[in-house]
Amino acid sequence: MWCCHFSHSPFSVLSSSSSVRVLLSSPPSSSSRTSFSITSSSSCSATAMATHGDGRRKFLDFPFVSTSHKNLMLDLVSAVENRFNSQLIPCTLPPDVQYYQNQTGSAQASLQIRSGQSNSPVDFVLGSWVHSELPTGGSLDITSLSVYLNLTNDSPNFVIELIRSSPTMMVLILDLPPRKDLVLWPNDLKTFYEDTQLDKHRQAIEKIPEVKPYNSSSLYIRAASSPTAIMVTIGTPADGGEERMEEIIRDHLDPISKQVLGIWFDHCACAKREVGEAERPDLKKRDGVSRSKTLEIDLGSSFPRLFGPEVANRVLEAMREYFIV
Repeated sequence: MWCCHFSHSPFSVLSSSSSVRVLLSSPPSSSSRTSFSITSSSSCSATAMATHGDGRRKFLDFPFVSTSHKNLMLDLVSAVENRFNSQLIPCTLPPDVQYYQNQTGSAQASLQIRSGQSNSPVDFVLGSWVHSELPTGGSLDITSLSVYLNLTNDSPNFVIELIRSSPTMMVLILDLPPRKDLVLWPNDLKTFYEDTQLDKHRQAIEKIPEVKPYNSSSLYIRAASSPTAIMVTIGTPADGGEERMEEIIRDHLDPISKQVLGIWFDHCACAKREVGEAERPDLKKRDGVSRSKTLEIDLGSSFPRLFGPEVANRVLEAMREYFIV
């Protein structure tokens, strides 16, 4: 997330038809974080519901990216929500966290977090976009989607992030970051990464002439990534580069991202995994370290710089509730 410091976070996921892009909203229900109660007195007013709906619409707009880029994000978000459907509750973040900007309006962002129900392996789904105008006259645009699993399932999480610094330059992060040490748990390496042939998708993308491997400057991020992580820079020429970038997204990134998400559905999130009580403390500890690093290393430094301390503190405080295991 966030250019050079994504730390497997959401800022740092199947068909392309328009009908698949209709995002489903689960009916209000209870979770460990938020309780919903709808009565005749309507504690959740129509105005409040409309406000939250407005935040969701802003998120689904993906207003600053190209058509192919937007379609990919909408399809991935739709696939996740359709797959888990009633197992997710609607986003309940405050309106000024669902959409926020800095004082000058040169940086804007949208954030949606949906918690999983008690019967779901999903802890929460986090999607976002960030737009920041650059001093050079261009802009930085980041779109991301992450799904974090809870302690009933020890499978890897899912993360995708597209970081665009110009119409002809992009960084792609696509990974199923492990939640256990793959040296100590070689069966996980085989089950999640070898048997699923995930590496062939990385190899396919790296064969595209305009693609080069992307190496994060953070050793922690490199250590936290899976051995099949797709981390690449895509650069197209100035002459005709925008069209070529659209072609690469549409014909290569789009199908590969959806195939990786499908693998994650079938072999990770929806696979029957038995996590014994003795295993949970270590899993919880690792999840806690990973999430705290996201807030500490990544967002803690990026947010104040882009949005100012007041806005950054408000957003980080709202996110912290979800990132604490």
